[in-house]
Amino acid sequence: MSVNLAKHSFTVSEYERMGEMGVFAPEARLELIEGEIIELSPIGSRHAACVQLVSDLIRDAAERNFSVRTQNPVVLDDFSEPQPDVVVVTFRPDYYRDAHPRPQDILLVVEVADTTVEKDRLVKTRLYARAGIPEALIFNLIEDQLEYYSEPEAGVYQCREILKRGDRFESKSVNGLTLDVQTILG
Repeated sequence: MSVNLAKHSFTVSEYERMGEMGVFAPEARLELIEGEIIELSPIGSRHAACVQLVSDLIRDAAERNFSVRTQNPVVLDDFSEPQPDVVVVTFRPDYYRDAHPRPQDILLVVEVADTTVEKDRLVKTRLYARAGIPEALIFNLIEDQLEYYSEPEAGVYQCREILKRGDRFESKSVNGLTLDVQTILG
């Protein structure tokens, strides 16, 4: 016998209010995905190093034309506030002090995946495509490759490319940004 359980989907504003009210432990690592509060996996040393290196390389290319945010929330719609490992957004002098970046602000999202490859590939890239984010990258540490997604249309990335060691990624949406896959994967 199957049982239908009532489920409540939280909005971004409800989720943020719960955070402000101290509902979550201060050390909790959470994100809101399609109305559900999801606990993030612990960050391993290889994951942390990859995130830091990608952030540093992108910041070097920034020259105040865009901002680089590391493991900070973005609001995709009323029900999703993920925390990509790295996100490149249009530069604002207030550094998004009054509100997290929204899809129209986001040029590129980067996920670094070891334990979360399937979630990042099947859930997060779908959310990013649906929001119209021009480019998404998954540095897949398990398969030792970079997965590049671009050309969002009707909620799906039309282009998916796999880059390996020796390949270089060149962004179409972030002018002047190139990343050497070998350097980042180590």
